Amino acid sequence: MSSRYTGMDGENTACDYLTGMGAKILDRNVRLAGGEIDIIACQEGTYLFVEVKRRSSGKYGAPIAAVTPAKARRILRAASLYLAMHGLSDRPVRFDVIEILPGTVRHIPGAFDGTYL
Repeated sequence: MSSRYTGMDGENTACDYLTGMGAKILDRNVRLAGGEIDIIACQEGTYLFVEVKRRSSGKYGAPIAAVTPAKARRILRAASLYLAMHGLSDRPVRFDVIEILPGTVRHIPGAFDGTYL
């Protein structure tokens, strides 16, 4: 299975999870300012910028470990641009990570914040 297919499958799983939690999916795979945001959703007026990390096992540690400070900075820059482009700069936001391992979806709300800038 290709890594692109694996990533899309993980993102589909994450979208299903988020919609089940009452979030509305607004956008996917948004590339701006040298960063990519896997999923942009809105839940109860808060805009969620979600990084999805899927692994076939926990052999190399938790998937969230792949969200380095540099990766978080790229996501934050892209999210800031997205908010400005859509006139949403005054809205509440949250940066989440969804880890997907076989048989498990783990949602980490507020996994990182603007301190990475």
